[in-house]
Amino acid sequence: MTGRFPIEDVSPVVSCGRYPAKAVVDEPVPVSARAYREGHDALGCNVVWTGPDGEQRPFTRMRPGEPGQDRWHATIAPDAVGEWTFAIEAFQDPYLTWQNAVTKKIAAGQGPEDLANDLAEGTRVLAAARDLVPDADQGRVADALTALAATDLPLAQRVGPALALADLLWEHPVRELVTVSDAYSLWVDRKRALFSAWYEFFPRSEGAAGGRSGTFATATERLPGVAAMGFDVLYLPPIHPIGRVNRKGRNNALTAGPTDVGSPWAIGAAEGGHDTIHPDLGTPADFRAFIEAAAAQGLEVAMDLALQCAPDHPWVTEHPEWFTTRADGSIAYAENPPKKYQDIYPVNFDNDPEGIRAEVLRVVLHWVGEGIRIFRVDNPHTKPFDFWHWLIAEVKKVDEDVLFLAEAFTRPAIMHGLGKIGFTQSYTYFTWRTTAAQMREYCEELVESADYMRPNFWPNTPDILHESLQHGGPPMFKIRAVLAALLSPSWGLYAGYELFEHVARPGAEEYLDNEKYELRPRDWAAAEAQGRSLAPFLTTLNRVRRDNPALHQLRNLRFHEIDNPALLCWSKHDPQTGNTVIVVCSFDSREVQWGNTTLDMPALGFDWHERFTVYDELTGASYDWGQRNAVRLDPYLQPAHVLTVRRPTPPAVPEPAGVEPADLTVADVPDELSGGTAPVTPATEPSLPATEPVSPASGAATPAILASRAAARAAAAQSSAGRPAATRPSASAPTDAAPKDDRWTS
Repeated sequence: MTGRFPIEDVSPVVSCGRYPAKAVVDEPVPVSARAYREGHDALGCNVVWTGPDGEQRPFTRMRPGEPGQDRWHATIAPDAVGEWTFAIEAFQDPYLTWQNAVTKKIAAGQGPEDLANDLAEGTRVLAAARDLVPDADQGRVADALTALAATDLPLAQRVGPALALADLLWEHPVRELVTVSDAYSLWVDRKRALFSAWYEFFPRSEGAAGGRSGTFATATERLPGVAAMGFDVLYLPPIHPIGRVNRKGRNNALTAGPTDVGSPWAIGAAEGGHDTIHPDLGTPADFRAFIEAAAAQGLEVAMDLALQCAPDHPWVTEHPEWFTTRADGSIAYAENPPKKYQDIYPVNFDNDPEGIRAEVLRVVLHWVGEGIRIFRVDNPHTKPFDFWHWLIAEVKKVDEDVLFLAEAFTRPAIMHGLGKIGFTQSYTYFTWRTTAAQMREYCEELVESADYMRPNFWPNTPDILHESLQHGGPPMFKIRAVLAALLSPSWGLYAGYELFEHVARPGAEEYLDNEKYELRPRDWAAAEAQGRSLAPFLTTLNRVRRDNPALHQLRNLRFHEIDNPALLCWSKHDPQTGNTVIVVCSFDSREVQWGNTTLDMPALGFDWHERFTVYDELTGASYDWGQRNAVRLDPYLQPAHVLTVRRPTPPAVPEPAGVEPADLTVADVPDELSGGTAPVTPATEPSLPATEPVSPASGAATPAILASRAAARAAAAQSSAGRPAATRPSASAPTDAAPKDDRWTS
């Protein structure tokens, strides 16, 4: 607590402010705090936020949250990469205090004599406000001052102009007894840190023939196909020389044959180490040409950073102290029982930490100099956390745009810790969440962690072929792609997924004839021509992602109730554009599933009774939806509805002057509009009109505005009728109890 008023529980704050919270450029970032004061005078709060350039951004007033909780909310949208700071200010708001007192007293029937002191106080406050508002509005404040002092006017006309300033003085308040919280950091990355679609392939397999490795030149021919599917990040496994000592053979065999190419993660040989390119792939110039060709296709190349060595890596000879020596004098290889990696030596960061840090930083900056801005980091949880905290910060001093994806399938606290210390994105447990209930619970946990951990959902990797894909058939490949692509703003898959590759090595959760240990050329064009490719479906998913800004975010993920445990229903809504996407996805790849939704309408930007049109991006069909809807999902047709919401444009019918709209109750809603999913024509895609946000945190009238309107009505009623205005009864909460029938079938 500092200053006059308590300010507590500020958010977003990570580890009590030890690490910065995360955002990306133009991302709406919710800021909140608990602030309160003694007595009944009005309290106001605002966010003070400052960019990397040191310039303070516009005044941002906070709105009160749930009554009685003293929680205040605002949203900021940082517009530049770098470190931002923000603090909360709490202040006494004399205008709101005056407005509240005058409104109540007029409503109680008090006259000008009773309000003499209040009118004088209003004059004092408006005199202070006159110098705070924009020049164009100073005349309004001056007129209100004149009216307050005009004793010959009726009371309503004296206070009316001052009460009408509520909007203006909400944005430009008179602030007294200002209290400032501690300042907190917010690191802002470029947009790809939050929203990205990854595709992983082994360049040595692209164009491989007759046992000869493909090259960067032959791999370039695959780039248009990857880009056409809508991916924007191309992730390459390690491209360095591969060790020959203890090289693994096919399917992780302990003994390699003379033509076996080995695992790219066994880094280093006589040709060089982490700063060298495997000679079979080409030269550094070839690699730069590959990066340029990828960029021309809209693809950014991500590089693997695996801090481990083959036994014949130059580091082993030049710096044997960087490794762990066992009792028999040999260097320890990597193990994760029952798995053994005899071809890999882990680096021991406790031996010569300064020397290791300097060398790793040199290697990373070497590749940054070659044009790499994204690193997928292999097993970061097996290296010291303070090392990563230091390295990421040092790299960002050189280039703020560099991003780091943590490949850490480990305990939750460690995965969250890596996010806190600076990793841009994180692999997740997505692969192993195979029921709707598991997926919902896990995603809700991730949303709660959005201030520091950005998930990247992968249905498969070279190491991971889950049994659901082994046995679920093509529909399961669609299901897992829908879940990965539309639950998380970042997702990725490993090449071969679109060909439904599903055969596992017996007794293992990994591929048979694993590409980690051998060349796997694929005939992509033939598979697609023969209808054996999922590429068109993946293309549709990535198009939907690209075209709908609601899907570019994580914090806006909301789940809705559905009465079938085999189905999951969720939505994402963007208040800035009004864009809304609703997804209903089956987890059953074999049987038709039915379900009935109960949508959280305010989460979609609607009132409870409203109806709207949804357009299915997978089938082209349109439906009329409301709170309750029935769905039928056949996995052999489409296992999901991917629905974009078309918001109705209300007719411009002016209301008679001076007449308030009547409250709408359930009884006023015709039966034919109370529920259902009746198909709607036309089949053409209507445009997405932007709408005013409805949620109280972003688009509702401020308390000041509401109070001023109520006060103005009360004052007018008291002036004309000589008694307090009656309180208009509130509408009963609308419900939807319509029976379900065939009209509800989508």
